[in-house]
Amino acid sequence: MCGICGLLSSGPEPSLEGTARIMADSLNHRGPDAVGVWADPEAGVAMGHRRLSIIDLSPAGAQPMMSPCGRYVIAFNGEIYNHLALRDELETIGAAPAWKGSSDTETLLAAATHWGLREALQRSNGMFALAFWDRHAQQLHLARDRMGEKPLYLARLPDGFWAFGSELKALLAVPSFEARLCRDSVSSYLAYGYVPETQCIFQNVRKVQPGHVTSLSLVDAMDTTLPFETFSDLLDAGLASRLSNNAKSLDHLESTLGQVVEEQMLSDVPLGCFLSGGVDSSLIAALMQSRSVQPVRTFAIGFNEARFNEAPHAAAVAQHLGTDHTEFILSEQDALDVIPDLPKIYDEPFADSSQIPTVLLCREARKAVTVALTGDGGDEVFGGYNRHVIGPKLLSRIQRMPRGFRRSTGRIVSAFGSAVTAEDGWPRRMASRMRLPITALDKATKLAPHLGDINDLSALYQHFTRSIYDPENLMREARGANFTVPPFPVEGAEWMMAMDSATYLPGDILVKVDRAAMAASLETRAPFLDARVVAAAWGLPLEMKIADGKGKQVLRSLLDRHVPRDLIERPKQGFSIPLDRWLRGDLRGWADKRLSDGELLDLAGLEPALVRELWARHRNASSNNGTKLWTILMLLDWLAHYRHYLADGMIAGNQAAAC
Repeated sequence: MCGICGLLSSGPEPSLEGTARIMADSLNHRGPDAVGVWADPEAGVAMGHRRLSIIDLSPAGAQPMMSPCGRYVIAFNGEIYNHLALRDELETIGAAPAWKGSSDTETLLAAATHWGLREALQRSNGMFALAFWDRHAQQLHLARDRMGEKPLYLARLPDGFWAFGSELKALLAVPSFEARLCRDSVSSYLAYGYVPETQCIFQNVRKVQPGHVTSLSLVDAMDTTLPFETFSDLLDAGLASRLSNNAKSLDHLESTLGQVVEEQMLSDVPLGCFLSGGVDSSLIAALMQSRSVQPVRTFAIGFNEARFNEAPHAAAVAQHLGTDHTEFILSEQDALDVIPDLPKIYDEPFADSSQIPTVLLCREARKAVTVALTGDGGDEVFGGYNRHVIGPKLLSRIQRMPRGFRRSTGRIVSAFGSAVTAEDGWPRRMASRMRLPITALDKATKLAPHLGDINDLSALYQHFTRSIYDPENLMREARGANFTVPPFPVEGAEWMMAMDSATYLPGDILVKVDRAAMAASLETRAPFLDARVVAAAWGLPLEMKIADGKGKQVLRSLLDRHVPRDLIERPKQGFSIPLDRWLRGDLRGWADKRLSDGELLDLAGLEPALVRELWARHRNASSNNGTKLWTILMLLDWLAHYRHYLADGMIAGNQAAAC
């Protein structure tokens, strides 16, 4: 895993190399092992690279890397898991160069030289973000992997230059970059708790889209984006070869997933696995252990509060599998200590509170390993979220109610909302005794006022996935959250799964893990997001994924072959923290300070009185507003950290704009 950056100008520019080096230095955490800069000042291009050595630790793997013919230069972040097979193919057809080393970057460069970049990427299985310079055509190509595991930002600068980087830190290091807030992105962030992949918190900055190649040239003003293979393509491929529900289908999936896990275990540095004791991570750990002669290193994090603590489940699975297991317990003080680091780690405002245990787990794991496999993607690809299970049925029941009755019901539930969600209220106590997800109560209360407006699955999905349903009510200038609904040829639960894979997964889950891991110089790998696994999953009928009121049934069936069912079966917890209680406890002082900062609230465009009312009701436990407050707090913390980067006049004039 690495960090990449660079610049493109319209003509000779002697300062590019020095600027690229400064940009690369800002990404030191992504690659502490080495730094490389390549520049062609006459052509107006420069690339920077920070290296975290995983495959081929020798200098032969150094980047940026030039092709033997001298035409192409590449800066690459990620892993190509099938690069050995690609090498064999290139050698068989006589297209292999005289290899200098064994890195996957050298393999990809040779593949792109022979087949062209787009076809080389289509043939590659992996996670990546890259910059590829064609010296003859004077074109810069930027690309990201199919599912969006690796990030890549692209900015048009006031001087006409282009700048790109793995993180916004690299862009902020460019002297001519102007950091101006995009108010539409702020609104979207408040709605979803993250800035969607189609937006950026800063104006004139965009994210290279997953599965696409963006091609730039200032010689002829080219700026085009074309897909090489997207999530939608994988979905279509799976649907076109859909299998029946039988043991053969199960065997096919296990064979595919097992092959992917084996490929992702290839590493020249110590490797381990995150283990929560849930279905996804337990299956990955089991497949790893079955392919290892030594105990696999596994890592888990837990909490002192039993309701949120999955560590005992992870320990039980680890003991059964025979892994070398390490457990960390997270306290409120640990959370308080890490909060100041979050804005710098995440670059954009980010409010998935599981970022805290993820950051700390990555830090602890890095003390023992450099690579960790994860279970990320299992929920999105195999139908593991509660909304996948209950969403279509709930919509059917809502639609059968007369609209007037729905609105009346919503008003009644809203009137008793504080009693339903109060920390010491009987509904929460009953839910706890019944081992039901506490978040279900909060979601039901949040949903109730809008029952009359829910007429289709898209509207229901919005309610399930929003952190703040109506952020415009908290903002001085009302702006609707920007949300593009991609067209998918599926319905019901499968449509929600596709939406999660295309939006929530790259915008939230993968951002959370990439930034947390890279901040610790740790590489994470997600077998469930391999293109072959995603296509195979969509080749399975829905009833193999969701049945008997549970999701991920096919993964449970696979896990049954390795781990007793009683070690796994329990209500889905997710990687969550006791946020509501912590905000009334050790985090209260920090929260109170931030929510009382009028300058930050003004810069965020929020109505101070409404925000403080939310906080007051939470403090006195008349309602649980933890998710809303955390979303606001992470925005304010981000602004506090980045306000000195904002362009002149940004604060005083509040010059944020639609973008």
